[in-house]
Amino acid sequence: MPDTPYYLIDKSRLLPNLEKIAWLREESGAKSLLALKCFATWGVFDLMRQYMDGTTSSSLFEVKLGAEEFGGETHAYSVAWADHEIDEVIRVSDKVIFNTANQLRRFEAPSRDHTRGLRVNPGVSTSDFDLADPARPFSRLGEHAPEDIEPVADMISGFMFHNNCENADFERFDAMLGMIEQRFGHLIRRMDWISLGGGIHFTGDGYPLDKLAERLKRFGGQNEVQVYLEPGEAAITNSTTLEVTVLDTLHNGKNLAIVDSSVEAHMLDLLIYRESGKMTPDDGPEEWMICGKSCLAGDIFGEFRFPQPLTAGDRLSVQDAGGYTMVKKNWFNGVKMPAIAIRETDGTERLVRDFGYDDFKAALG
Repeated sequence: MPDTPYYLIDKSRLLPNLEKIAWLREESGAKSLLALKCFATWGVFDLMRQYMDGTTSSSLFEVKLGAEEFGGETHAYSVAWADHEIDEVIRVSDKVIFNTANQLRRFEAPSRDHTRGLRVNPGVSTSDFDLADPARPFSRLGEHAPEDIEPVADMISGFMFHNNCENADFERFDAMLGMIEQRFGHLIRRMDWISLGGGIHFTGDGYPLDKLAERLKRFGGQNEVQVYLEPGEAAITNSTTLEVTVLDTLHNGKNLAIVDSSVEAHMLDLLIYRESGKMTPDDGPEEWMICGKSCLAGDIFGEFRFPQPLTAGDRLSVQDAGGYTMVKKNWFNGVKMPAIAIRETDGTERLVRDFGYDDFKAALG
């Protein structure tokens, strides 16, 4: 195995999520597309494609990756397509989804013979963070008024609603879907397919998967549409760790341990949303703050408990490190980018990608 830091994707921990996705597909009729904006590490697509129907994207590069490495259905969405992108997007995708009616009209001619959809913003969400709330005031994410959608409804065959965010509450999902049906039902019933996006944490422990299956089946049946889900975090939750090594320790009012990784560079969402990382087990008499090695003062993974004092050379595993990490990692401070390793279901481990100085240099000039 490589020197730390490296991301370790464990297929045996990935598999339970995929099995729930497959069960939901069978019971509800809803198809599931992997949201590449959350996780795009294609070294495990060989397993994931056995349980999922394809991919959905946020850019031309993601569309191409999904088509080339995952297969199945390839949905192409972007907040705004550029003129020089649209022909290739159409060539490699099964469906192209426009963010606004203006974009739909602008690219009507080149997309005329393609399956087209439109993003709709229902104005309700579950996000606790304004930064991530698709229904925030003045949101640019999708058309929000039925009267603006009506004139272009005959140009499309489906809608994408993406308004959930880490929503583990089925009752809240059910209520919001009811609101969507009430406000946009007359338009939905003119469509062939509806994507309900991602952000539904249905692979989490204790989630009432049977209730979700029934609700999705009922929604699809009553409206006579094919339902799609776009799981990202739900597909890969708890499957991946970030393996790091303690480089130094000190005490400045608290016990501090500096590791060979960086929140800013390798788990950026923790910094953006001011959240703590996870350690398992997080138990013992010793309390330590785990700090990244960049020069950013707030580069901190969190505070955790250990059975004994940490020392240089100790190995630590930051848990649940798959979503929005590898797709966001960067070269801040020239900190070595983590390698990527996979643990197969038989327990064997293999290195699939390492990064060095040449990669750092090539990214900057």
